[in-house]
Amino acid sequence: MPAAAAFFDLDKTIIAKSSTFAFSRPFAAGGLISRSAVLRSAYTQFVYLVGGADHDQMEKMRQFMSQLVEGWDVATVREIVAGTLHEIVDPIVYAEAVELIALHHAAGRDVVIVSASGADVVEPIGELLGADHVVASRLEVGEDGRYTGEIAYYAYAEEKAAAVRALAEERGYDLSACYAYSDSVTDLPMLEEVGHPSAVNPDRELRKAAKERDWPVLRFDVPVALKPQVKGPAITAAAVLSAGGVAAAGLWWGLRRRSAGS
Repeated sequence: MPAAAAFFDLDKTIIAKSSTFAFSRPFAAGGLISRSAVLRSAYTQFVYLVGGADHDQMEKMRQFMSQLVEGWDVATVREIVAGTLHEIVDPIVYAEAVELIALHHAAGRDVVIVSASGADVVEPIGELLGADHVVASRLEVGEDGRYTGEIAYYAYAEEKAAAVRALAEERGYDLSACYAYSDSVTDLPMLEEVGHPSAVNPDRELRKAAKERDWPVLRFDVPVALKPQVKGPAITAAAVLSAGGVAAAGLWWGLRRRSAGS
């Protein structure tokens, strides 16, 4: 098994939006939510994208989602996500994240997505991106196959750090050799668990913390159509790494220069 892993937050780190709210319109088309709920979801996502995800904002989002999904049929949710995955996710994946995932795989590291969004959304996205493992929130499901509105496990803040430690123990990762990427100060505990943390498109508080700790601050801003790109960067990364890692070093230098100019 790989001796190290790269842990990625999902929303605003790998993709440019909230993964949960990105599926609002397909969920509405499938009869799960009303038009007013779609508009409210859009507004909530706007606040999230503009204002960042501090503890208060994340708690409001958690409460909103708990109320929103109560009574949804789980099989219908999974069917909608599977049927619209490429349509919804492809346009909002950062090219820089795709390249980093490919580089970590080429270097022999596992790629792990750690997200506060629900597993029924995050796991298909993780499979699409080629992640080796996914840690995500789990919604409670009743005997009737519908969400109860309760959250059985919330992968958030310190719980993300605990999940990283548990997976490292299970898989034999050396955390000092591991990498982690996130945009939010709420993920500071996860970032502090690894030897190579980076802030990606950080909110104000995480940018401040990264500066104090001398962590890299990366800027991802180029969405890419995923399907034609997934194999390309992986093959290229494997080739350049076997040739001595010149392109990998160039990518990292480019990201650092871009971050320095932001």
